[in-house]
Formats: sequence, structure tokens, C-alpha cells
Amino acid sequence: MLTTLMKLLSACLWPSSSSSGKSSDSTGKQDGLLWYKDSGQHLVGEFSMAVVQANNLLEDQSQVESGPLSTLDSGPYGTFIGVYDGHGGPETSRFVNDHLFQHLKRFAAENASMSIDVIRKAYEATEEGFLGVVTKQWPTKPQIAAVGSCCLVGVICGGMLYIANVGDSRAVLGRAMKATGEVIALQLSAEHNVSIESVRQEMHSLHPDDSHIVMLKHNVWRVKGLIQISRSIGDVYLKKAEFNKEPLYTKYRIREPFKRPILSGEPSITEHEIQPQDQFLIFASDGLWEQLSNQEAVDIVQNHPRNGIARRLVKMALQEAAKKREMRYSDLKKIERGVRRHFHDDITVVVIFLDTNQVSSVKGPSLSIRGGGMTFPKKL
Repeated sequence: MLTTLMKLLSACLWPSSSSSGKSSDSTGKQDGLLWYKDSGQHLVGEFSMAVVQANNLLEDQSQVESGPLSTLDSGPYGTFIGVYDGHGGPETSRFVNDHLFQHLKRFAAENASMSIDVIRKAYEATEEGFLGVVTKQWPTKPQIAAVGSCCLVGVICGGMLYIANVGDSRAVLGRAMKATGEVIALQLSAEHNVSIESVRQEMHSLHPDDSHIVMLKHNVWRVKGLIQISRSIGDVYLKKAEFNKEPLYTKYRIREPFKRPILSGEPSITEHEIQPQDQFLIFASDGLWEQLSNQEAVDIVQNHPRNGIARRLVKMALQEAAKKREMRYSDLKKIERGVRRHFHDDITVVVIFLDTNQVSSVKGPSLSIRGGGMTFPKKL
């Protein structure tokens, strides 16, 4: 009797991941260093996720949340996508995965709506929260001050799409052109990587008294010769001078004291009204974009079945990585985590399909899934 009751309860709380009879696994599947969720249903269409690990510890984290975007039953409702590409360790990206969406729900409840301001406050609260972790752990684990994460967020709510970003993960829209029928790639996220000249110029204008704010090291542009991104969550050692000293490792310490933060946690946020010609969104860590261009990724999604499309994008990226090293894809797959990082980065891909007839829906199935497999329902 109890088993039957649990099955009925599960059917209510965990809706089938696709109404078209595709894969209905609620947690995704594992294949070596690859985790994937081939098909699921979010509030305004289908989605597909895949993650491949390269580092000893997976530094990429990700999530899709669909249903209530607030702690209040009155709404708003929609879909939240997060891709968090950690560096220096997994602590920051895991923290963001655990806290950012909860902050967003709290601020959305306070404002009774979704907005750019709600998203900005959620980022600020997450940054402050991780600073608290660093402060607490500094005496026993000082290296946590040098751990950080890129943070890419998408929110689909009430026919609007919000894109927020710090770092160099990327959100790309596939939009159908009425005249030709072709689907073109439109990058929606601003990137904060000093390999981009405009970002270097921004850093120079923010730090006019520091001629070494950006340095070319081993043929790669880096902030203070240390890090490629100019904005992040964490990386407290480049934001607060009291964490840039012993016992932090010498390689992270800057000789001259700094009076204002070198890196920023301020997200770039844009707002778009979703159009009928907007077909799908690709959210991915830079591990994907190191191997595929925006248009190549959009073409792959457009020209292949939806089911398993995120996994296909990861595979195409790995094939490109293997080709660059003049090796076979089958041989690359045999390389263990850690060593694998010499061939490619951790790669996270989330593909969100936009079924525009559903975009203005108020309520729908409630879903919460994290890249790597943790899935649970929201309280309805």
C-alpha cells in the first residue's frame, strides 16, 4: 500500500520529463566522465543538459529550475537556468549552485515580480555570502580566498528573457530569419575576459593608476598576470586586500597593496522580449566555446533532434579537442580526469527550447535539476 502511495505521489511531484514519450529519467544518466539529461520539460518547452568532467574535481556546476520563481505562491513563475564555471577549486561554484536561486526567489517575493534589480540583488547576496565563507575559513583554509566562479544566469518569465553574467560563460540564442528560414546565432551575454580588447580598456579606465592592471603572460592576457576574467563571484584575494597576504600562497599575492577591488562581482544584465522567431537558447561554460563558434553550436542544435542535443554538443566539442591534438576521439575518452584537463576544460551545456505558445504561461510543471544528477521537486 505504501509503495503504491509513493508511486502516486512521485507521479504528481515529478512530472514526466517529456510529453512526447522521450527519456523520462528524472535524474539523468552517467557514462564515465559524462553526465547527461537528454530531454526534460520546463515551463515553456523542452530542455537538454550535459556535463563532461576534465578536472580532478568537477568545477562546473549548473541547474535548471522551473515553476515558482518566488517564495510566494502568487508568483512569478518561469524557468531559471544557471551555469557556474569554477576555477581554483569547486567551492565557489557549488556555493553559487546552493544559494543564488534561493536569493533570487526571496527578492522576487519582496518585489512581487521579476526584474533586473531582483537578479542584481541575488548576485550581490551570493557574493556577500561567499565572502562570509572565506572570512570564516581563512584561518584554517586560506587558499579558499583564491577560489572563484563565473556565473551565467537566464530567467524566462512572463514572456521576457533576462540574461545575467560575470565571467566568460556564454548564452547564445538561435533565431529564425523570416526571409530565408535560416537560424542565426545571437550572443546574448556580455563576456568579461581580458583577451577581449574592450574588456582590457575597461580595466585600464577603472584602474588608471595601475599600468600593470592587465599583463601579457605566456602569450595570454591576464589581470595582474593572474586571471583571465575581470568579473567573478569569489576570488576574494583580488577584491579585498586583507586576504592577499600570508598564509595565501605566494603565487597569488600581489606585491603592491591595492585600495579598491581589482575584480568585480557586478553582473552585466540584459532584458529581451521573447519573439516568435526565437527558437532555442544555448547556455554553456567556456569549455564549449573554446571548441565551437556560436554559429556552429546553433547549426548543430538546429540540424539534429532535440533529444540528446546537449550531449551531442559536448561530443562535438570533444571531437574538436581531439582533432587539435591530432588524436582520436575514442582515445580522448579513455583519458582520466585530471590528466584530461590538459586536453579540454570541464564542459557544461544546457539547451532550452522556446515553445512560444507557452512562453506567457502562468503555471506548469515544477522541476529542479542540477548538472551531475541531483533532482528534486519544489514545494507546490
